[in-house]
Amino acid sequence: MTLRIDISGLPSGRLRFAASPLAELTAMLHVLAEPGHHPQLAGWAGDVWAGLRPELAERLREAEFLWRSSRADFLVPARPRLTLAEELDDVDRIDDETYVSAALITTCGSNRVHFGAPSPLADATARERALDLAQARGALQEAFAERLLADPAAVRARVRHTLEQCAEAFFDAAWTGVAVRLATDLRLKNDLLKRQGIEAALASVSGAVTLAPDGNRIIVDKLQDNSTTAHGTGVTFLPSVFGRPHLVAVHAPGWQPVVQYPVAEPSPSEPVSLETVTLRLEALAHPVRLRLLRTLARGPHTTGELANAWELSAPEVSRHLAVLRRAGLLTARRQGRYVRYTVNLPDLTALGADLLTAVLR
Repeated sequence: MTLRIDISGLPSGRLRFAASPLAELTAMLHVLAEPGHHPQLAGWAGDVWAGLRPELAERLREAEFLWRSSRADFLVPARPRLTLAEELDDVDRIDDETYVSAALITTCGSNRVHFGAPSPLADATARERALDLAQARGALQEAFAERLLADPAAVRARVRHTLEQCAEAFFDAAWTGVAVRLATDLRLKNDLLKRQGIEAALASVSGAVTLAPDGNRIIVDKLQDNSTTAHGTGVTFLPSVFGRPHLVAVHAPGWQPVVQYPVAEPSPSEPVSLETVTLRLEALAHPVRLRLLRTLARGPHTTGELANAWELSAPEVSRHLAVLRRAGLLTARRQGRYVRYTVNLPDLTALGADLLTAVLR
């Protein structure tokens, strides 16, 4: 499963390594929404939540799907600026249709809102479909989608104000601490790009990012098969301290390809028994179960949702989920008529940083 970025004919100068305050803030917001993905930052997340004003905490919860399972494209800039304010100004320049489409992709679920389809701002059928999809994801998503489609300007202003409040509450202090590490990593990447070329620079980003043998495509190991092009725009690589272990890729049509990669050192895994390791490795040895686990790492899913996503029968998915549950890698929670499955991240972490990185990226 890969993302292929076509760079044929692209000058090396259009491959950009730069730091983005907004992208790093988004990574921090993801840590706050999913602290289990980042055990080494659990203490930081707990301290931040404890210090947040109730109003800001509520605002973060009401819009967390913009950065929880995936990132809204406008929160991962292709043209990084020196300051968060400058990058938020760039977001303000995006037209309503583009902004709303990007927000709805994360609100309604990945791959459920298609590029080129009628705009839900202008088309009643598209609007109802977007609201139905948002409703299926939960009450928060439904309420957000309703407000977004009724008054995009008000929602955009509220999201910006929320991000500005985050800057005051925790981002500015944290950014001061990570800026030097990001600058150090950027010097290394840009030096490799200049002296040894694209292949060496990509190799230093992650083992999951490679140059195709023909030199015309960047290959990124991701959950789904997709392709995009960098013609005329280039590719931007953003280092992140708070993003580990995730490798985030923006590749939607109409957006310049952006890859946010982790630079922090992996945390050591906790020792577990040989019997437990054996049981879990056997559960993960099946390619379908590993695929299901990577999907579940993006957020809770029902058996039916997993079956539809991978074109499998519900009984087949249920059998694989049962194996993963016996291994202690999944938890199940009933919500009305449905049972939603979630990855048990602490136990997955115990198997090692490489596995955790592969599943979560």
